[in-house]
Amino acid sequence: MRLSRRLMLKSAGALPLLAGSFGLPLLGVRAWAQTAPAASRPAEVPPVLFVHGNGDHAALWITTIWRMESNGVPRERMLAINFTDPLARTDDKVEQANRSSTEDQRRELGEAVKELQRRTGAMRIALVGNSRGGYSIRNYIKNGGGADISHAVLCGVPNHGIYDWDEGLGGEFNGRGPFLRGLNEGEGEVTPGTAFLTLRSDGIDKYAQADGRFVGKPGTPSGVTSEGPALKGATNLVLGALDHREVAFHPRAFREIYKFIAGQEPSRIEIVPEAEVKLSGLVTGTPGGLVTNRPVSGATVEIYRVSPDTGERTGGPIHSSQTGADGRWGPAQVDPSWHLEIVLTSAGSPTTHIYRSPFPRSSNVVHLRAARPLGPADAGAGAVVLMSRPRGYFGLPRDVVLIDGKEPKDVKSGVPTDSVSTLRLGAEEIGRPVATMFNTERIVARAWPASENRIAIAELTY
Repeated sequence: MRLSRRLMLKSAGALPLLAGSFGLPLLGVRAWAQTAPAASRPAEVPPVLFVHGNGDHAALWITTIWRMESNGVPRERMLAINFTDPLARTDDKVEQANRSSTEDQRRELGEAVKELQRRTGAMRIALVGNSRGGYSIRNYIKNGGGADISHAVLCGVPNHGIYDWDEGLGGEFNGRGPFLRGLNEGEGEVTPGTAFLTLRSDGIDKYAQADGRFVGKPGTPSGVTSEGPALKGATNLVLGALDHREVAFHPRAFREIYKFIAGQEPSRIEIVPEAEVKLSGLVTGTPGGLVTNRPVSGATVEIYRVSPDTGERTGGPIHSSQTGADGRWGPAQVDPSWHLEIVLTSAGSPTTHIYRSPFPRSSNVVHLRAARPLGPADAGAGAVVLMSRPRGYFGLPRDVVLIDGKEPKDVKSGVPTDSVSTLRLGAEEIGRPVATMFNTERIVARAWPASENRIAIAELTY
């Protein structure tokens, strides 16, 4: 059945779209992470394992985990996986350095499932995945893990591919290829015994578009539609004007994730602050220019408290640590009201100054990657400042998006597709504050000299 372009839900009582719009030691090179303490556990909520998408890591689930904690789900009942090599291969059957196959992902997810079962004693757990993460969930459940999984929530997962073509049949994102045909064959597209929920956008998910422009072929029909994430046999919900990532990390998505798994409405959507906050995470690398979750040893992490108005440091470092072989940094104790500058220094990468809004709760999934190298486009710039939104895209004219008081020229209007904006400043502007704004979140960074191989990032949390 075709759905109209409005918020449509199979469940009653939908909330309107909210304004303002997404530890364990390493075992080998893989990492799973847990979060901060919480109140007593609602008995209805099984342990939850969060599964990230293509090229991502566990840190994207931080706000979802905080909201879970704020509804009484304790940290030891939640886990977020870091796939070793989160990027998909071009051809699923052809090995590529620092990229993973569907089988690699299924195997690593299975190990994480067993780890969460071991730690909690639970026979069955819930899985929540975004984008490519939903492929590993479906693959694990269908091919041997269904008895372990009570609920599967698939957020923005391109269940019928991001294109459906005769060429490139070896790619896992091809709806006509063997991987997705294997998952979708049969009368129903879900595995009996597990409750499935899909969450999708009402037309602005860039990987569920009828035109192939977002997969490199503008003007060529992709063979998929905005209804591509829906599955026969699942509960399929449309969440309105949310983008590909927001259908996993937006407060609106949290409400549906929690309600489906817990069997009841959340008691709150807002994140409840803690009196004391401890932060830690992983430093991960980009060998060969590809993002991975492989640990970086010998990296230095320093944290400074900064002025929310100017980005200027208010004193010396409040934390300094160096990563070992496991790539972990921290823990650092901070106040939940502090705006922070996190400085990451690692061999072969730009010194990265990451400016963040206050952390209301503790987390050990504050994972860090160095900024991309300075390139030809940065030649002659005195300073380079990035505004990054990991848990969603910049939607124009949907959102208020400002960098240094102006709407960025490198963010395209229409379907939200850009999550990073770049500002280049002259040498005379080094050291000055740069204000960034996305709806209600405002972060002020400082312009550091590019001549010293430094880049500043205003990283949005919400």
